Parts: sequence; structure tokens; C-alpha cells
Amino acid sequence: MLQGLSHQAREAKSWPFEQARLLLDRVLRLRLDDAERDLAAALIAQGKLDEAVRTLPALLEPVIFQCGYGASGLPHMGTFGEAARPTMVRNAFRALTEDAIPTQLIVFSDDMDGLRKIPDNVPNREMLEEDRDKPVTSVRDPYGEHESFGAHNNARMRAFLDSFGFDYTFMSSTETYRSGRFDQVLLRILERFDAVQAVMLPTLGEERRATYSPYLPISPKSGRVLQAPTLERHLDRGTIVFADEDGTLTEVPVTGGHVKLQWRPDWAARWTALKVDFEASGKDLVDSVRISNRLVKVLGGEPPESFHFELFMDENNQKISKSKGNGLTMEEWLRYGTPESLAYYMYQSPKSAKRLYFDVIPKATDEYLSHLDAFNRARGETNTPPVDNPAWHVHRGNPPAKGSPVSFSLLLNLVSAADASTGDILWGFLEHYLPGATPESEPLLDQLVGYAINYYEDFVKPAKRFRAPDPRERAAMEELVKRLKALGADADAETIQNEVFEVGKAAGFEPLRAWFAALYEVLLGQSQGPRFGSFVAIFGVQRTIDLIQRALAGELAAA
Repeated sequence: MLQGLSHQAREAKSWPFEQARLLLDRVLRLRLDDAERDLAAALIAQGKLDEAVRTLPALLEPVIFQCGYGASGLPHMGTFGEAARPTMVRNAFRALTEDAIPTQLIVFSDDMDGLRKIPDNVPNREMLEEDRDKPVTSVRDPYGEHESFGAHNNARMRAFLDSFGFDYTFMSSTETYRSGRFDQVLLRILERFDAVQAVMLPTLGEERRATYSPYLPISPKSGRVLQAPTLERHLDRGTIVFADEDGTLTEVPVTGGHVKLQWRPDWAARWTALKVDFEASGKDLVDSVRISNRLVKVLGGEPPESFHFELFMDENNQKISKSKGNGLTMEEWLRYGTPESLAYYMYQSPKSAKRLYFDVIPKATDEYLSHLDAFNRARGETNTPPVDNPAWHVHRGNPPAKGSPVSFSLLLNLVSAADASTGDILWGFLEHYLPGATPESEPLLDQLVGYAINYYEDFVKPAKRFRAPDPRERAAMEELVKRLKALGADADAETIQNEVFEVGKAAGFEPLRAWFAALYEVLLGQSQGPRFGSFVAIFGVQRTIDLIQRALAGELAAA
């Protein structure tokens, strides 16, 4: 799938390939000496990636992509994006290197964080209140389904990523700390405590500076994660001393899961211990990345390549939050749109802030379908995949050879005009428009039928507002009825569209889109719609005539 694409990948302009090239430069710079880099560059330029790896064993160490997930709240759409975008860069890197250099995506759950804030969108909040400040994996599951709240949220996250076919390695912060995976870097922080403090303290307010420690001890008595100053450090024993909640001076090891790092040192420790090469994060974390990069240097590591994306906003232009539960959930998107439309929405313009609400789904779906059609046309003409097409990134280099012959917006208007409540009703129209088509032969279209019915019932139908035509619109619609009758039942979409255009121009609509807006508002009860000729061709010429006549008789507006 990815073989023979290195030349295209070197020239590609899409943002995942730009990041992949930066990442390859990093790998060569950090793993090879000058002579080895020159050799690798020469072999790569010749497309001899396999030879480069055989000759230079340092390239066999996996390139690590990483994304973090806060397990203190339910997964949301932004959480999915944090996995989707690194996956796109990873796939671009694999194409650039023709899969000769191993890669790994780590999805890291911050489930050892103390539960500081109780989410608004969960049951049994009183129970969570009792467990406040304990590691999320020690907080009882309010749903009663898993051994902890952290385990519940981790399971939901993993199930969703699995449903999309993501290739990833899951890591739990709790397990990583307790297993000893972080012990070496935790001891290094103890050894270089003053240097870590020199980076962190200037970033804090005066009051917090007075008590700040990179270590958050976990109370042996209450099990809570404490914001307690480090009173003593014992390098020979690998321990710190702090005042427990009751004031008792307590000594604990910094290893083995007895402490949790503050989040910026934690980020740096993770990058260092796991040798992370690439991480994408939101624009709101630019300063935190800069500080964590400095901490990595203190710890003797190398900061990863970073990519900053803009944030998702809800319908009120507020940042979506896992604790608030605002914006769309993953389950909600998948009730109304294809998984591929969601992946496409994550792909497009990552450095631009975007609303994440129900009304973006139809547009994202149709844009995805349009890109898929363009991809297949280009692939058919040149016999090479156009790797800058979003469909290539959405499908990880292997888009399907067939999309949908009908757009999602057109289906929505067909549902609206027919007031269809089942897929069978819609397929009655589609089978006439697409002779021989069945749900089995057009599986994507059949999925879109279900999504369109759901979307119509939940959002379009409650908001439908029909209006009566004004005198000019009435006259134009009467003329359109005459022309449709003259065309006959078998007229194609293009012929119908031309007649609709001619009627609008003859009636003096300027701009002409005002004519189409009138058709949508009078006939469908909404301000926008698909290409009207295509709608008539599917809905049926005679049914459209009947619909217009009902509108002219006042039946639609009265309803």
C-alpha cells in the first residue's frame, strides 16, 4: 500500500507530509553521525529505504508518536482528534519512508491524576465527591461497570479507537508509574531537583512558588494525590519527605507509584522515558510545550517534534471540555454521520478553530464524499494515488474505489420532501433514480440513508418553517410546473436544472440564488438545499409538480 510513494511524499504539500518530513530530519539528526546521515540521505533520495535501514541499524528503533488523554472525564471529540492527527502524520511518515522505519503510536492515559473536578455529565456525583483528589484509577466507577472511573473512561476511549481501526499501543499512567517504567527518570528528577525548579518556579505565581514541588505524593493514609511541598530529599534512598494531610511527616520513595509528577514535569518525563519523537497538542498548550521542552533538556532527553492545532468550539463558541460535556460526543456524531466524515473533519485546516456542533456534519460528509470522488478520478487517470487528497489521509492510504452516487444534502432534502421515516421509503425513490441499485450494491449510500433519517428527525423536522410564495415567486412556480409537465417523467437532472434556471432568469430573480432559496423555503421549509435538478430527478417529476401545487394551494404553509 505504501511502497513506491516516497517520491510523491517528498513533494506532497498537505500538512501531514510536511510534518513527516520534519520528523524524518529529526530521526536522521538524532540517531546518525554526519557520515551516516550523508549515506542515509543519498539512499533515501534514490528510494533505497530498505538498504538504508539494513546499513544503519539505528534506524530500526521505532519512531514514537504519542498522544495523551485525560481520564478524569468522558472521552469527547477533541480526544479523538488527538489520536487521529498523529495517525495521519504517522501514515505520511510511513509513505515517506516506504515503511522501512518502524513506527508506534502510544495513546497515554493520564489516569493517575487526582480527580480535582467532578464532571457535570456523569451519574452518582456524590460518590465521586467522596473520592475527590484520589487518582482516577482509585475513584469508584459511577456507572458501576468497571473497577474504577479511570478504567471506565479508558475502556470507552479504547473501544472507540478500536472501532475506527486505529493501530496504537495503550499505556496507563498508573500502570507505568507502578511498574517501574518511569523509575529512572523519577530518580533523575530527584537528582536534578534544583534544575527542574529553576525551570518551573519562574512560570508560577508567588504563592504557588513558595510550596511547589514537581512531585505530588500520594498519601499512604487517604490515598489522595497531594499538592504538598517537598521538605526533604534523600538521594541515597530515592525518597522525599512531605507533610501528610494530618501534618505527619511522611517519607515515601519517588519510584513505584508512590508519587505522581506535576503535569508539565510529567509530560517531560514521559517524553524522556518513552523516547517520544512526535506529539500534537492544542494551541492552548504552546507555553506548556515550551516549558516541558526545557525540562526534557534538563533530564538529558530530546524534545519531540511538536505540532499545534486550533481548538474545537461548541455552538456558543466555547472551548469543548470533557468535564462540561459540551459540544458533540463521538456517539452523537456517529448517529448522524459516517466515521470517515469525522476523520475528515479532524484532517481539514488543523490550524483553524472550528465549531463542533451538529450542523457541521452534513457539510463535512459531502466534502468528504467529494474528495473521495476526486481521488478515484485522479487515481483512474494516472494510476497513482493523489496523496495530497484528504481521502488518502482519512483512509490511511487506501481509500475505497467507490463512494456514494447521491450526496448527503440531497438525501436530507429527499427525506424532508417525502417525510420519510424508513430507509425503505427512501430506497423506493433511489431505485427509480439509480436503476439496479440496492442497499447491497451501494453500502455507503445505504449508510447515508440511515444517517439522513436520523438527522432529519432530530434537527430538520422540528425546525421546518414553510412560507407562502410572494406574487413573483408564485408566477415563477406556476411557470415551472408547466415546463416540468412538458419535460415528462424521464427527464434527467441536467435538463431539469436548466429549465429551473431559465424560469428564474425569466422571472427576473437577481441574484439567481434568491430563486432557489424561494423554492427551498416554500417547498421544503428550509433556507438551503441541494442542486434542485438532482432533487427533482430523484423525487420524481410528477411528485415535484404535486408538491409545488400543494404549496401554491397553501397546504404546506398551513401545515
